[in-house]
Amino acid sequence: MLNKDLTARLPNGEFFESWEVEQKFEREIHVNNGHPNASDANDGSEDRPKKTINAAAQIATPGTRVLIHGGTYRETVQPAMSGSGPDKMISYEAYNGEEVIISASVEVNDFKPSVGWNISRGFRGRSVDTSNIKIWEIELNPEDFKGYNPFCAVNILHDRLYIEYDKTDMTTYLNRRGMVFVDGRPMKQVQLYYQLGLNDNTYWVEANGQKVHIRLSGDDDPSNHKIELTSREQCFAPKIPFLSYIKVKGLTLAHAATGAPVPQRGSLSCYRGHHWIIEDCTIDWSNATGIDCGNECWHHTRDEGPPPGYTIIRRNIIKDAGVCGIAGMSVQNMLIEDNLISGTGWQRMELSWEAGGIKVHHSRNSLYRRNIIRDCYGCDALWMDVGNINNRITSNLFLDGWNSREHIFMECSRDDENLIDNNIIWNVEGRYNKEEVKPEPGSSGWYKTTEQTVKNGYGIYLEGTDRLRIVNNLIGGCHYAGYFAKVVAFRIDWRRGGTSRENKLFNNLFYDCGDAAIILPNEHNQVEGNVYSKMPGGYLRVMNPEPEMCLDLATWQEFCGFDLTGCNCDLHIEIDSEELTMEVTVNEELPAITADDKVETDYFGNQQTGDRCAGPFAGLKVGKVKFNIDPRKL
Repeated sequence: MLNKDLTARLPNGEFFESWEVEQKFEREIHVNNGHPNASDANDGSEDRPKKTINAAAQIATPGTRVLIHGGTYRETVQPAMSGSGPDKMISYEAYNGEEVIISASVEVNDFKPSVGWNISRGFRGRSVDTSNIKIWEIELNPEDFKGYNPFCAVNILHDRLYIEYDKTDMTTYLNRRGMVFVDGRPMKQVQLYYQLGLNDNTYWVEANGQKVHIRLSGDDDPSNHKIELTSREQCFAPKIPFLSYIKVKGLTLAHAATGAPVPQRGSLSCYRGHHWIIEDCTIDWSNATGIDCGNECWHHTRDEGPPPGYTIIRRNIIKDAGVCGIAGMSVQNMLIEDNLISGTGWQRMELSWEAGGIKVHHSRNSLYRRNIIRDCYGCDALWMDVGNINNRITSNLFLDGWNSREHIFMECSRDDENLIDNNIIWNVEGRYNKEEVKPEPGSSGWYKTTEQTVKNGYGIYLEGTDRLRIVNNLIGGCHYAGYFAKVVAFRIDWRRGGTSRENKLFNNLFYDCGDAAIILPNEHNQVEGNVYSKMPGGYLRVMNPEPEMCLDLATWQEFCGFDLTGCNCDLHIEIDSEELTMEVTVNEELPAITADDKVETDYFGNQQTGDRCAGPFAGLKVGKVKFNIDPRKL
């Protein structure tokens, strides 16, 4: 194991092996739309550069590096060819680290006062002076919307089978995909014209999608601002599937008018290819999905070539994706590391079942490490959906789930082990209708035999998942429970339903969880060496068979044989979400606990040998300490 990266050891004991090798390029093509001699007819030399990236993408052959000079490129880049192997990739890179923006929007300025529409309907029964409300309109230029007009299309795509219409507000699903940006910030779409009069910084689209009406903040004039309308679905995406050995480096991809998955179509799309490297890029304001790296949807026939996956996604910033940051359907051998994913889910389409900072299906032999996933709105930070095998989720920071049900969701993965270790899982506030929580007047609540199922807000949530190994995590600030699992008897994938058995919770630190630290569906699980701090009564629970057991640590140990080396401890933890720092006050010594043999590192990737304390920080001592918790290696 000399010089082996211990954070790359997968649950089966083998190490994740990267296919990446040092690149040697045989050819360079320069793209520079700011150069006075730029033309797509040029040869692509630095003195005679191409004007568009897509022109270079049509002639780039294996071993070619496309060097893109700084500027804004309003186009969709559609690579025409694959690389031929790890040593002969085709790379699309920002030249010398310059700022390159590939924008799926057009800048517009031909606004006129909006006329012929009734705004007073919004003020029925009230006497309101509407003379100061300034609404403007613009007719879309057909030349800017050839082949795709997102203002004609609604957000929801063709696969609507799984939507439970009675449970969700369909408004955002039926909004138009087209977005409007003012000085780089999005406006809010309204459904009817008169609603423009109720709030500024809003826009409305006419029925035929050919004209957009806007009301600026403070009823300002459009001439005072840079206004952009989305006009393309994607920023970087092949037209044909299965292209492989492609690298995208250092680019900003903005304003993609993607629709709500499924299918999964990202601002940056691998389009069912394999062996991509996506690094040091920024995905800014995608209407739905930031990056897609899998099979796109389950309706495709299976290709006989290599399956999707083997993709490296690292050191990227994915911010403000409307539904999903990174989406991967049936992926394997993925390396997703050192990314910052923030602001996901603002479209509030979580009940389309494809929402999350990262959402993957059938992920196998993959490594998810050192990512920060923060500020999720209504959605999970990480959702691993069905049939996941031999994945490791380690040294990630899952922070601030606003109106989110859980941070990590492991769904119906039963056949082999997955490992969640050394993560910080912090502050998830729950997503449910608080009015549905029935009051328990008097002493009626004393005699119920099981807890209500309305509330949520979980650190880690399982449905029908077996053999999940959860080790040395800090799980805190969960509205309802740090860990919650349930049996899903009829979620049958090929052979059987899920039992939620043989899951292992070892050496975790649970802190200030609202109702419970651990809620097990049955006793057929293993729980050992965990530490609990700032917990309510009955914080350790076994739901079945009824009556449910709500226990403290002593009876948890006595009746169930769990956590015989676990303990309660007096701690105080504060996390600064902006500065990414943690302050920990330890008022009594944390006991040494036998380390799990599958986890040899701490949160920062440092090797740990022998006994250690619970949680992701092996060296916590009595006293107060403050430190940075950004796990990324940049």
